[in-house]
Amino acid sequence: MSAETESRPRRGVRGATALFAATFVVCLACGILWVLAANDSGVAYAAERDEVLREGQGAIINFNTLDYRDVQRGLDRWESNATGPLLDEVRQGRKSYADQLGQAKSSTTAKVLDAGLVELNDREGKARMIAVVQVTVNIDGQPPSVKPTRYQADLTRVGDTWKLSGLGAVPVG
Repeated sequence: MSAETESRPRRGVRGATALFAATFVVCLACGILWVLAANDSGVAYAAERDEVLREGQGAIINFNTLDYRDVQRGLDRWESNATGPLLDEVRQGRKSYADQLGQAKSSTTAKVLDAGLVELNDREGKARMIAVVQVTVNIDGQPPSVKPTRYQADLTRVGDTWKLSGLGAVPVG
């Protein structure tokens, strides 16, 4: 065997060893970065923010969806999505809301077109959001009407759930 033939396998082994070492270093670096990212408080805060926004949107939809044919169930949803002063207001006005809806023979459905959090204090369990909501109003015997409404909502964490503690329309213009 010549010296050149002997050196080829050695070069191959050296190349494979270098490639293995480089791959190992890259995998180790990626693993360290993954562990750091998984334990980053910013990731947990972002997840909390997304959860608050999702629950807030659901609560706003529930507060804008009522049917006079099953008003009690709709008002139960209002109560289950509210806390604090808003819950008190819903409970005090429950009969009045049911009477008004029954007399008008109307139903409403809502869809959130856009929403965002403007404040989140996860330590205190408080948040504020804004949302653009499309509300479709159906009154027996009339064609449905669609109206966009902008809302500001205050949210409070109750246990593991975010509920509306305040809800108000924001004037357009």
